[in-house]
Amino acid sequence: MESAEESKRDRILHVLNRLGFGPRPGDFERVRAMGPERYVQEQLHPESIAIPGDLTERVNEYRTIHMSPIALFVEYQRPIMEARRDARAESGGDNAAIKDATKDLRIRQRIVMREAVEARMMRAIEGPRQLQEVMTAFWFNHFNIFAGKGLDNIWTGAFEETAIRPHTMGKFRTLLGATAHHPAMLFYLDNWQNTAPGSAGAKGKFEGINENYARELMELHTLGVNGGYSQADVIALAHILTGWGLPKPGGGNRSPGGEGMQGAGMGGFFPFMRRRQNFRRPGAAPVDPSGFYFDAQRHDFSSKNFLGHRIDGGGIAEGEHALDILASSAATAKHLSFKLAQYFVADDPPKALVSRMADRYRSTDGEIRAVLETMFTSAEFRDPRYYGAKFKTPYEYVLSCVRATGVPIRNYRPLYGTMQILGMPLYGCQTPNGYANTQEAWLNPGAMMTRLSFATALGSGNLPLENPPFEEDADGAAMRREPAVVPRNGGGKVNVKFDADPTRPHGPRMTPPDPAQLAATLGDSFSPSTANAVEASPTQLRAPLILGSPEFMKR
Repeated sequence: MESAEESKRDRILHVLNRLGFGPRPGDFERVRAMGPERYVQEQLHPESIAIPGDLTERVNEYRTIHMSPIALFVEYQRPIMEARRDARAESGGDNAAIKDATKDLRIRQRIVMREAVEARMMRAIEGPRQLQEVMTAFWFNHFNIFAGKGLDNIWTGAFEETAIRPHTMGKFRTLLGATAHHPAMLFYLDNWQNTAPGSAGAKGKFEGINENYARELMELHTLGVNGGYSQADVIALAHILTGWGLPKPGGGNRSPGGEGMQGAGMGGFFPFMRRRQNFRRPGAAPVDPSGFYFDAQRHDFSSKNFLGHRIDGGGIAEGEHALDILASSAATAKHLSFKLAQYFVADDPPKALVSRMADRYRSTDGEIRAVLETMFTSAEFRDPRYYGAKFKTPYEYVLSCVRATGVPIRNYRPLYGTMQILGMPLYGCQTPNGYANTQEAWLNPGAMMTRLSFATALGSGNLPLENPPFEEDADGAAMRREPAVVPRNGGGKVNVKFDADPTRPHGPRMTPPDPAQLAATLGDSFSPSTANAVEASPTQLRAPLILGSPEFMKR
């Protein structure tokens, strides 16, 4: 039987691992001093937690995550299109000449995704508002978009920064509306093409109903797969959402990103190619600063029956009414409560807890913070049976490793490169259902080999995290390469890429973590077999053993 002190230790580690990405040096002692209950309340109110000034400054240096979709398009996509157009005309369509003409611009465009990835990881690793970082990742995954699809290559960071991050613990309806209006979502799930047949705007690629967004909006974002809707409701919602999309000047019918997965050709589709007064039609809805645009000429203004509700033709207001219905549904309350409980409590969460969370959702008009509080203060969340019961996803494992060691990071490439090898590239899930967070999805022999290789590299100081970042060529290949440090499935290789530092040509790649400090950071909470193995090992192998231990694989 555990002592009272061991029980308190386990409770502290439980909240650090579930409400955040694991402890950093000093976190265990701080939570022990303040008490885990107070820590939970503090994390539920992130506005009360001061962010270190240097962290704010470094995040703000990532300029592109604060840019609107319109600004991102104008600065990073339009020049590529113009250079490609000119090169095609001059070369007679020679592909090599076109590629060469856009080389520098394509290299420059890569900074947008790199900054999105690094800003997310920097805040998750160093930020004190851990629950907000967890919820940002959770809700992005819930409203997943794939950064590899066309213009979402430059819009994904803006989507997370403006549609997800500000609303992680507020009203779900606000969060739902922010994602529904964002060009990145409307582009990813094709609603920008969704057009009422026979409408004035029906032409070219805008000739008919596209159900993709309407279906995922109900199946994934709100009601759930068994949420009580029919195919007729999908069709009705698709008609309700006709015209929700991106600005379309007259005559331009080419697809954004139509020339390839990296969002090359847009032709005359976007207004960003012209002055606003040249594409605004009399009586048309104004373009939102984010790039959202309601095109009345492509909308179905007839009355619809949706989930038992009659929705009269009213333009954009129809969509807002539909979002109200979805956000307030009992099925949505249950679906979201299940997903939250599955993430924070257990792969198969207790049904009674899910039911109470759903009740709290409905009684607070969908206040996410209140639902979280109901869960975190529940007997189920505090039940020791669920301590250390969640297998870490690759994202959680890599972040928790780096947080536990406390190593300073200049080069994030080895971290998100490892996530990619493990099958979880950041912003790289192609399907709208996002990544799974259950053990079944991530526990397999090959993945464990990769995790152990990463633990060995990090624990022995052989990751170049403190070195200057690598440079890429136009195709994303490294301009300098170091030998692989993280084999894939024990066989393949990962090239860790960075610029060599001439002042330290043979210096260490990073300062190896101190194993005693690492163990203390993790509360010295190891099984007897792990503790004995660490104690019996040479000093240089102790940190890798801790990071690769069965206990550390779970949260």
